[in-house]
Amino acid sequence: MQQTQCDNNNSMFSIGLSNPKSATNVASVLRAAGCYGASSVFYTGERYRRAKDFNADTKAMHKLIPTVGVDTLSAMVPAGAVAVAVELVEGAVPLPEFVHPANAFYVFGPEDGSLSNCDLAWCEQVVYIPTRGCMNLAATVNVVLYDRMAKSDYQAGDALIRASRDTNNRTRIR
Repeated sequence: MQQTQCDNNNSMFSIGLSNPKSATNVASVLRAAGCYGASSVFYTGERYRRAKDFNADTKAMHKLIPTVGVDTLSAMVPAGAVAVAVELVEGAVPLPEFVHPANAFYVFGPEDGSLSNCDLAWCEQVVYIPTRGCMNLAATVNVVLYDRMAKSDYQAGDALIRASRDTNNRTRIR
């Protein structure tokens, strides 16, 4: 396994969404943020603000994770965080080779566009997911956060399974 600076006990990360289009995708981003332990989600643009009343956040993560509309994501980089753009752009580092910073601010572009050159300029690192074609916003966030967790010193075992699963799932392998 690749060495990483990320350790679940001593790491933190936030998410920045540039002008997200769909309330459903943002709700899925919030679910991923909750599953993987994000400390906050920031977003720009009016499209999500107008659509956010369509509540697709089935786990109500917006009540647990600050979800804040802002004018610019660059002003919201947490103290000491490394800004990491996630974008299909030439010269980016493939995610399987990427070492996640312990304190990261992951910045994602909209479903129907890309991060601007201005956004890419203030991000310290740029990564991409090597796929055939582009994924939607929620899928991209889930893959990046899973990769972060998989490369970390995460907790495993039945206690985590019991705490994480749906109340209707009591299945065991024995």
